[in-house]
Formats: sequence, C-alpha cells, structure tokens
Amino acid sequence: MRTLLAKEWREQWRTWRGVILVAVLVISGLISPLLAYYTPVLLRSVPGMPPGFADLIPDPTMADAIGQYLKNVSQFGVLLIVILSMGSVAQEIERGTAAMLLARPVRRSALVLSKWLIWSAVLALGLALSALLDAVYTWILFEPLPFLEFVQLNLLLFVFFNVFLSVSLLASSLARTQAVAAGAAFGGLALLLVLGSLPRLGDFMPNKLNAWGVALMLGNPDSAWEALWVSLVIILAALAAACWRLEREEI
Repeated sequence: MRTLLAKEWREQWRTWRGVILVAVLVISGLISPLLAYYTPVLLRSVPGMPPGFADLIPDPTMADAIGQYLKNVSQFGVLLIVILSMGSVAQEIERGTAAMLLARPVRRSALVLSKWLIWSAVLALGLALSALLDAVYTWILFEPLPFLEFVQLNLLLFVFFNVFLSVSLLASSLARTQAVAAGAAFGGLALLLVLGSLPRLGDFMPNKLNAWGVALMLGNPDSAWEALWVSLVIILAALAAACWRLEREEI
C-alpha cells in the first residue's frame, strides 16, 4: 500500500491533475468574498440606472460571502473531481499498467483504495488552502468568520466532495475504457443531483450537507444528520463495490 500511495501521489502532480484541482479550489475561495463585496458596487455604477434603483440593492454582508464561497467551491469542485478522476482505474486497465502492478503481490482492492486516499488528500489540501484564503479576505472585507462553524462547513464540504469522488471511482472500476467510465461518472453525478432536488428525498441526499453548513455559519440550529449518514454509506458502498468489481475483473 505504501508503494501504491507513493505512486499515486507522484502521478497526481506529474499529470497536473492535483495542481489543477488545488489551483481551482484556491482561486474559488479567493474570489468568493471579492465577488460578494464588489458585485453590489458594480451594479450601482451601471450607467443609465433608473433613479432610486441603486438604493434597492442591499449592502453586502458576511452571509453573502459565505453563500458565494459555498456556491463557487462546490460547483467547481464537484465538476473537476468527476472530470479528473473518472478515468483513474479504467485508464490503468486500458493501458495495461494495472496488469503490470497486479503481477506483483498487490491486492486489487489496494489499487482502488490508494487512488481514493490520494485523491482525498489532494482534495483536503485544496479545500484547506481555499478556506484559509476565503477566511482572510472575508475578515478584511467584512468581519471575522466564526472559526469552529467555518471548520465544520468545510468538513461537510469534504464529505460532499468525497461522495462524488467515490462514485466516480466506482464508475471507472466498472468500465473497461475511459470513454465508458466518463459516461458512467457523469451519469452518477446527474443521478445524485436529481435525487437531491426532489422534495423530502432531497433531505437525505448529499446536497443537504451544504445547506447544513450555511445554517451552522448563520447560527441556525437546523441539522442534517440523515444526509451525513447517507453520504457516508454512499462512500463506503461505492468503494466496496469498486473493490469487489476489480477483484473479479479479468485484467
């Protein structure tokens, strides 16, 4: 496992996948408070605006910065995670590198788990840097963020991202080619998003974690423990299914 982890870690940076994911998350966290602060200013300065319309635009608050951060990071993060990881296992099988690895005393499940662990580590790094920059600029432009609640928000975001990462790795394990893996990964992404938008059922889906994070930041006592448990079950089930599939795959 240690050798596989080292291999995956080097691969993340040599293929620029890790760099891209971290960079996009960092930029998203950096620009979020700036967008929240300057968007009303830009709207008020639009030429030809009717008299009195500028007064209807509310002044930005810390809540706007939080909402902007969550929207930017979650949208860009999910899309990049699926795009960058959807061919991780299928690529190894298609190019024959998986056969070379498994010719040695390496468990097939270790191949999947090492990819998930390294992707999670890169994701945690990008999310931590993004949160740090967002907290600094929100402090400068608005006010200091509540520390404990902001940490909890990012932990929920990490679980949210991991749901899509696990589903993407499962899709990659089920497919024999990268093209099929891409289709299956985006299908899983669409399915989770659709289920999350349904009444009542959406309260148990990963999307609810983001709403819980915002509620924590705004001092709202509402929680979404059901969505958290369902998300953890999806992660474990997807990883178990990916390992099971690869154990029975003829490589």
